[in-house]
Amino acid sequence: MKNIALVRPNVILIAFISIFIITSTGYQAFTQDYKIKTIVIDAGHGGKDGSTRGLYSTEKDVALKTALRLGKAIEQSLPDVKVVYTRSEDVFIPLYDRIGLANKVKADLFISIHCNDMPVYRSSVVTGYRKGKRGKKIPITETVSRKSTSTRGTETFVSGMGRMNEQDEVIKRENEAILLEDNYKENYEGFDPNNPENYIILSLMKNAYRTQSLKLAKMVQDQYINVGRIDRGVQEKSLAVLARAGMPAILTEIGFISNPTEEDYMNSEAGQIEITNCLLKAIQNYKASVER
Repeated sequence: MKNIALVRPNVILIAFISIFIITSTGYQAFTQDYKIKTIVIDAGHGGKDGSTRGLYSTEKDVALKTALRLGKAIEQSLPDVKVVYTRSEDVFIPLYDRIGLANKVKADLFISIHCNDMPVYRSSVVTGYRKGKRGKKIPITETVSRKSTSTRGTETFVSGMGRMNEQDEVIKRENEAILLEDNYKENYEGFDPNNPENYIILSLMKNAYRTQSLKLAKMVQDQYINVGRIDRGVQEKSLAVLARAGMPAILTEIGFISNPTEEDYMNSEAGQIEITNCLLKAIQNYKASVER
């Protein structure tokens, strides 16, 4: 799959023209006899891209477990729909290959499953005292790394226009997988997930199926809300994995692996069943709404 340059000046004009053309054809497709036939399920991260973890589990493993369970549920409840996985085991898949696969099989939906995490912050703690002059106690400090364990909830992203000051830790973390790819400079032609200015160009390459993506994302969040999950909303962000999608595409964060309670929930049988049912119902509702 040939990738479009993200840092050349004329890419802005090309992006706007492409978005106009694809949006027009995409609208026509959704106004005709449209059927959802293929869904690509993407288990986030994998292989060497798997450092995000909770107390005892990793994001890549929880995401894979959820993705495989969801795929099986779709096959059982929607036998006319073909399910394709970007990965079915613990392997590293480049971001451009994930959406590239979806485009290649002409998927009608792309759903990327992830677990959220809180950034690490460092602070100084007193670990003891030593004697100074005249017997004065002098504290001994040590720098320790911590992260918030109280933040919880679900949120779902679609590819959209993100300003430089909106590139939070979640988006930076998801896009940093690019740096693990052996030939990322060739694949993304200079895009650097650590450079905020690059996100302006990435935003212009956003998913042309914005309206449909937002609709699906809201349906997913509504299902989370129905079972009592904390709603962190639907957000438009500059995500590399969604930017070139030729179909409605979402990335859903099913919970915070940095929160011990949510980590237990996402790893439990009951939690897995509930999360899968939320995603399945959202897909069923979306399918019914666009095939009327």
